[in-house]
Amino acid sequence: MIYDAIIIGNGGAALSCAISLKQRNLNILVITKGDCTSAQTSQAQGGINAVINPNDSIENHIKDTLKSAHNIGDTTTIEYMCNNAKETILWLDSLGVPFNRDNNNNIAQRQLGGASYNRACYSSDYTGLKIVHTLFDTANKLDIEFLYQHNLLDIIVEDDISKGVIVQNIKNSAISQYLAKNIILATGGYGGVYHNYTTNSKGNVGDGIAIAYKNGAILENMEFVQFHPTAIKDKFILISESARGEGGYLITKDKERFVDELLPRDIVAREIYKKIQNNQEIFLDVRHLGYEKIIELLPQEYKLCLEHLSLRMNKDPIPITPASHYTMGGIKANQSLQTNIKFLYAVGECSNIGVHGANRLGGNSLLEIITFGKAIADNITTNNIVIDKEYPQLSKAKKDINSILNYNGDKNFYTQRDRLGEIMFQNVGLFREESKLKKALTFINENITNLNKFKIEDKSTIYNTNLKDFLEFRNSLYISKAIVLSALKREESRGSHYREDYPNSSKLFENTTLYIKEEVVNG
Repeated sequence: MIYDAIIIGNGGAALSCAISLKQRNLNILVITKGDCTSAQTSQAQGGINAVINPNDSIENHIKDTLKSAHNIGDTTTIEYMCNNAKETILWLDSLGVPFNRDNNNNIAQRQLGGASYNRACYSSDYTGLKIVHTLFDTANKLDIEFLYQHNLLDIIVEDDISKGVIVQNIKNSAISQYLAKNIILATGGYGGVYHNYTTNSKGNVGDGIAIAYKNGAILENMEFVQFHPTAIKDKFILISESARGEGGYLITKDKERFVDELLPRDIVAREIYKKIQNNQEIFLDVRHLGYEKIIELLPQEYKLCLEHLSLRMNKDPIPITPASHYTMGGIKANQSLQTNIKFLYAVGECSNIGVHGANRLGGNSLLEIITFGKAIADNITTNNIVIDKEYPQLSKAKKDINSILNYNGDKNFYTQRDRLGEIMFQNVGLFREESKLKKALTFINENITNLNKFKIEDKSTIYNTNLKDFLEFRNSLYISKAIVLSALKREESRGSHYREDYPNSSKLFENTTLYIKEEVVNG
């Protein structure tokens, strides 16, 4: 069977895309590594931006986004996103997303970091989760076909034209090909390569990006990784920006406020990390908001702090630390979401279409994935001719998996995965410089060279999570290498990328960074 489109992913971008394509009466298949309700979109708690307040304006939204992007955002895609933001909110509202309302029954809005107005529509502090649930319910009502628990192994590309995908059934290890006239990657970002130092799920390591790159896709701005200012100390569990948007303070142990809490995330996160590096504890303090307001607007944060720290936000300041959270880079795509491989599209956090530049504006992540997820329906065609045959990528994938299962070395990749996360956070984190970056690169290259010296303990075919974890680890190494090489190339500080050896921005680098066949060039 040849589908009109196959979508790889399970978050807001994938579901918005699937719904819009299905409403065009196209024959589609959504393939997911996990379940839709576990998508990383659920971690976007604070809100989704749109100009609704009559005192605000689309021009202000564009201006705030460009400012946060630090002169390397794409004006065309930013203007498209901001101009269509209200329509996106109204579409979600019509589907049943339970946005909070004000006293006049209008959608309520809060201010997030870097925004000049209250612009983020929200559902308490469950915004992303509520959006995913609503989209998934809608997709089920439309009888969209889903293939769950299938891991992407490869993309079928012939003469720079995508034809289908190779996937492995996680439940029984069967490897299959699925063919389509259009392949849409909505596989999420790569913040999970900072293993144990991230708010991301452990499997969110840029699988789709790594596999697209292997097939010739160009990557862009991989060095730009956003560190969220407030994760629970030692747990790295996200405390949403909504806590600061509602008036929370950042304080030292001596109750000193040391930074404007609503400055852009890169600035706030670095100021916190400086204090931590000087052996100071930093806390998020929302006690002054009162119990009723906290329970109404921050119920998830209250529950997380109580469960993981036995602390009550209305009575206790919460110890926090910055954590890897969001990645601005990804597969280079144009406003139509088309990559350099024909009929291969990328949308959401796995793509780079220029809406975030060097640093994402809070509240724009959900807006991007929904707005451009919907937009794909207007961009794809069904002109691609796909022959129904067995493609060589299928046998190649089977040989690769068989080879991995026969690895019988003495190295433990789980230990190396933990070490990779630590090295990436310490050396390719909030503060970077050449010697630290090269130290990280040496570690990454050594592990890539020695991949066949690791041992896969589980040789079974039934729910082999050991194999799945190794494939993610392998992809983590290639993604980490792209981050480091791109960071080395950008000899300046801009947005989320801060070089201690080059602390100022430079006009020489007012371009995107392109990663092509392990070569980094200025775009």
